[in-house]
Amino acid sequence: MRVNPLIGIPLCHDANGRIRAGREYLYSDIAYARAIERAGGTPIHLPIQQETTALLERIDGLLLPGGDDFLPDEPPRVPDLFTPASDTQIAFDAALLEAALARDLPVLGICYGAQLIGRAFGASFYYHLPDERPDAIDHQLDEREGRHAIHIDEATRLASIVGEGMHEVNSLHHQAISQVEGSLCVSARAPDGVIEAIEHPAHRFCLGVQWHPEKASGADSDALFDAFVTASTTSQPGGNSQRAS
Repeated sequence: MRVNPLIGIPLCHDANGRIRAGREYLYSDIAYARAIERAGGTPIHLPIQQETTALLERIDGLLLPGGDDFLPDEPPRVPDLFTPASDTQIAFDAALLEAALARDLPVLGICYGAQLIGRAFGASFYYHLPDERPDAIDHQLDEREGRHAIHIDEATRLASIVGEGMHEVNSLHHQAISQVEGSLCVSARAPDGVIEAIEHPAHRFCLGVQWHPEKASGADSDALFDAFVTASTTSQPGGNSQRAS
């Protein structure tokens, strides 16, 4: 009997007492776990810890979820525009990503997770789109009904999953990758040119999307999670996606 692939989902870190004053919390939007389960995977949450090697030896795929903001090198002009991800959060997630890529585990990044993938490969950022790209369309839309178009490039992994050409996605972000470096490639853009998806062709499955497919029902979202879980099901040397038979 094939065991469903285990998909690790790092938890978000409330380091500043937003949930309850004086305490640190780890939390996750349940939509990610539900999306993985619908696609045939088994989601497991990964709490922040010092050691990541043991975690990566036990999972078959890594889902990097949405989260808080990256801060620019220069102090922001209006600090209240940002809800910064903690240094602890970023370091843990980056270590997970590095270890996952070293093992060639499938990786799917969503919003913050996509930006983290970009960051790992030297991408540059728009830290606040309304300031840095005042010509851009609105990318912070109503969570339930807000949508904008994207164009998915042909001959990309994303196109092979959901089809090339025009699609509609939800949009909840004010930060985005502005330019990719090296072999990282752009697979989708919004009509204003803002990058909406990235991928790394040298890896078995390394894909980041700026939108939130876990919050959007429909064929495209289902296909994306199905493709990720299917990639995670494939047994690899040293992997554990066939832990029982």
